[in-house]
Amino acid sequence: MPETRTETDSFGPIDVPSDKYWGAQTQRSIKNFPIGWEKQPIAIVRSLGIIKKACAQANIEMGNLDKRLGEAIVDSATEVIEGKFDDNFPLVVWQTGSGTQSNMNANEVIANRAIEILGGTIGSKDPVHPNDHCNMGQSSNDTFPTAMHVATAMTANELLLPSLKKLHTALTKKMNEFGEIIKIGRTHTQDATPLKLSQEFSGYCHQVDMAIQRVELSLSGIYELAQGGTAVGTGLNTKQGWDKSVAKNISKITDLPFITAPNKFEALAAHDALVEFSGTLKTVAVSLFKIANDIRLLGSGPRCGLGELMLPENEPGSSIMPGKVNP
Repeated sequence: MPETRTETDSFGPIDVPSDKYWGAQTQRSIKNFPIGWEKQPIAIVRSLGIIKKACAQANIEMGNLDKRLGEAIVDSATEVIEGKFDDNFPLVVWQTGSGTQSNMNANEVIANRAIEILGGTIGSKDPVHPNDHCNMGQSSNDTFPTAMHVATAMTANELLLPSLKKLHTALTKKMNEFGEIIKIGRTHTQDATPLKLSQEFSGYCHQVDMAIQRVELSLSGIYELAQGGTAVGTGLNTKQGWDKSVAKNISKITDLPFITAPNKFEALAAHDALVEFSGTLKTVAVSLFKIANDIRLLGSGPRCGLGELMLPENEPGSSIMPGKVNP
């Protein structure tokens, strides 16, 4: 088997590794941006797979796409979602504006896999074309913002919120265990009036509870999707209702309440929802930093610190001081 095959785009032919499914535009981006190590996050790759699957389903439903070709695209996109082609998304985040190369990376991988499923020759663009079929009704200008929203919402629901809820449960358990234990309160690290240790921990519990509420509230804007605005927000090259169909399909695939953005011009031209969510994450981080610092200070010692809390001894804390344990 030769090491490369020839793929083409509007710039002409280019050699692509024969064991990979990406095509010409992905290969050009590899060549043009050999900088940095920060590849597109896997969450973005998964989200692009979800979008391509949802769009193909909508195009089949509306009669825009041949069912045989569409189903092959759906099957290929599903494999991307499942992580079977993670090694076929090599691009770094440093690329031209709007995420065009990453969008085309997804289109090319899915198209070539669909061609393979249908018994064709990889790289031939026959019978499945990365632009005409996989990118049907789409632009990088609405696809990549949608991918960012889908990736953010999925990561928040699958990782962030479960972790915060687990922490809230653990802190609540400790709060209940500490019950009527009395300790000294402090302001500016100086002794103040007494309080219960459970009361102190109730503050931590409420901080985390508010963090959960803030994240859930900030997700409302993230659930609005730009898909369907195409190049500049007008919806050029789509049919009326196509955006709603895509959002419905994405919601079904992810089991999250995605909707089509009510104003595509705002959805394409601004990222206010992501900025708001970023601010929420900063607030959550500051809350967790405060709780961690308090617990570290209260557990300081064991001989010359406050020593109010006994922290788990999980591993050695020094290469030079035997027996030292860090929190």
